[in-house]
Formats: sequence, structure tokens, C-alpha cells
Amino acid sequence: MHFNWSIVQGEIMLKELIETMARALVDNPEQVKVSEIEGGRTSIIQLWVAKADLGKVIGKQGRNVHAMRTLLSAASTKIRKCVILEIIE
Repeated sequence: MHFNWSIVQGEIMLKELIETMARALVDNPEQVKVSEIEGGRTSIIQLWVAKADLGKVIGKQGRNVHAMRTLLSAASTKIRKCVILEIIE
């Protein structure tokens, strides 16, 4: 899998990173929706998927979502922000 890191005015587009990963995991990629709530030093990325795909995004023992959060943490260090990933039912 290849990720295209979009950089706009020096910031990595973390929302697109999560959307790309989620679409690769689910059976219904057209139902993936991602929004971002930005604060000063913190951003919250909200991820919606079809109810049937929720288990695929979370993964066994939470491994997939943990990996997504680890990548977010590593990427957000570059822009000195705390980024929180929420999966919404």
C-alpha cells in the first residue's frame, strides 16, 4: 500500500491519511467519512464507517485502530500537534 502524503503550507494532511487507510480496510469504502476538528495544539479526527465494517477498522484486539493511532502520533509529531482519532458508530 502506498500513501501519498499531501503537504499544504508545510502541514501533513492527516485527515486524508486516515481516510486512505480506512478505505483500504473496509468492504464499503464509499461509506467512509472523515472530519477534522482543529484546535490550537490539538486536532480530533472523527471516522465514520458502515456498521458492518466497524470490526474491520478496529481489528482483532484493536490492532488496526492502534496502528492507525500510532501512525497519526508519529506524523503529528512533525507538525507539533496532538491528534486524537475517534471512531464514531
